[in-house]
Amino acid sequence: MKTMDKLLKDALVKYVAGVLLVGLLLFIPAGTLNWRNGWLFMGILFIPMLIAGIIMYLKAPKLLRSRLNAKEQENEQKTVIGFSAIMFVSAFILAGLNYRFKWFFMPESVVYISCVIFLLAYLMFGEVLRENEFLSRTIEVSEDQHVVDTGLYGIIRHPMYTATIFLFLSMPLILNCIYSFVIMLSYIPITIKRIRNEEEVLEKELKGYKEYKQKVKYRIIPFIY
Repeated sequence: MKTMDKLLKDALVKYVAGVLLVGLLLFIPAGTLNWRNGWLFMGILFIPMLIAGIIMYLKAPKLLRSRLNAKEQENEQKTVIGFSAIMFVSAFILAGLNYRFKWFFMPESVVYISCVIFLLAYLMFGEVLRENEFLSRTIEVSEDQHVVDTGLYGIIRHPMYTATIFLFLSMPLILNCIYSFVIMLSYIPITIKRIRNEEEVLEKELKGYKEYKQKVKYRIIPFIY
């Protein structure tokens, strides 16, 4: 029970910290709290995140614990994470500034379509979490880990990254900022770099992964990559 209580506390602290951080990065540059797209984005991001967290806490605490662990051991991945952080901070601040100074706005239809894409990508991410109990935020191989090759993993080797690409590229469009979208495009090469390093680790440490690569040819997009 004490372990579960600590897990709940850690999850709540990180969740609240995430809400506050994103809110500050968006609304301070915007110069106002009266920004509909900002609140739309906050809701569409953090409400499903809260629901997913509650489900993991009740049904899969081990998975939640691994998702909360952000201490990367691979030096190459620390660099990747650093670039990712710069990307997110820059994109959110720029979106707020775009709203404040009214630089350029896209049609509202783009915002609504992006919301649909975001939610579908969130559902895909949730399915990945359901299929793979070993899905960690860091590159690591646990003692009891085995290769997952069913469901989405039978189609592409890294469906989590496919989901996050759609999630992250739709974020700036929900915020109605094409400039932030250009910045977020850098997530694609960042993801490719992370995948290459991750697969090197998995080939060395996860039994059966080399055979899995022969079975499932594509990493994130069928017939493309």
